[in-house]
Amino acid sequence: MRALLGATLLLASVSLARAAPQADPLASPMWNDMVERILDGGPVVFDDRVKVVVPSVVEDQAQVPVTADARALEGVETLVVFADLNPIQHVLTLNPAKAAAYVSFRMKVEQGTPIRAAARTADGVWRVGGVYLDAAGGGCSAPAAAREKSDWHLSLGETNGKIWQAVDGSARVRFRIRHPMDTGLTRDGIPAYYIERLVLSHADGTPLASLDMFEPVSEDPTLTVQVRLPGRDAAVDIEGRDTNGLVYKSRILASQDQSEAASSAGDPTP
Repeated sequence: MRALLGATLLLASVSLARAAPQADPLASPMWNDMVERILDGGPVVFDDRVKVVVPSVVEDQAQVPVTADARALEGVETLVVFADLNPIQHVLTLNPAKAAAYVSFRMKVEQGTPIRAAARTADGVWRVGGVYLDAAGGGCSAPAAAREKSDWHLSLGETNGKIWQAVDGSARVRFRIRHPMDTGLTRDGIPAYYIERLVLSHADGTPLASLDMFEPVSEDPTLTVQVRLPGRDAAVDIEGRDTNGLVYKSRILASQDQSEAASSAGDPTP
């Protein structure tokens, strides 16, 4: 009886989300298009438990700090971040395995825009939160600073990071990977070139989380995620792949005296 009631409530929730779409609280002219293209048509509900944090004043449109936090929800399978009015709207997707529905990073914005996070829960519903970012813009069309140096490619893929472990078994992992993250929108004609995939795993091979990233992620991506690690001396392996097929591998140690990540770059995958 309880299982039947639960199934009935689930179907009612999904049906309600499909039948009565809510008005966009940010009144974006692109919202319906975002639902179709980014969220596969829904079902969608706006939910205050999905938080997006951005600065009140943007000092650098090419390095805007953004935090997407859906940890208040149970059973989040995917967390997507997008910007309605950017020329490239999809920013990144977090797929938590043994990770919280949380990611902090920096992104490029071309103008003032809603910044949204959408968490898909086990019932198939996208639960969406967002804020309006007031920015002068120009970040997506600005060239990467690395391009000003002739030897920028020598540091490609270099990674450093640190792990902060909590007594409850969770761990905050913060790391930076050197990469120009070219959008392909600059006047100099440089094509899009960016890290498209990151996979985090425990040193024993257990998957922790994966990230699909797109052009709006800022140069030298700096990301923070929250994972669960067994043991106090655990390590996190990071494997990345960029759009040229170059593979980057690094390991971040949890020991307090080992804050730097050992990293290496490999040949393009076949």
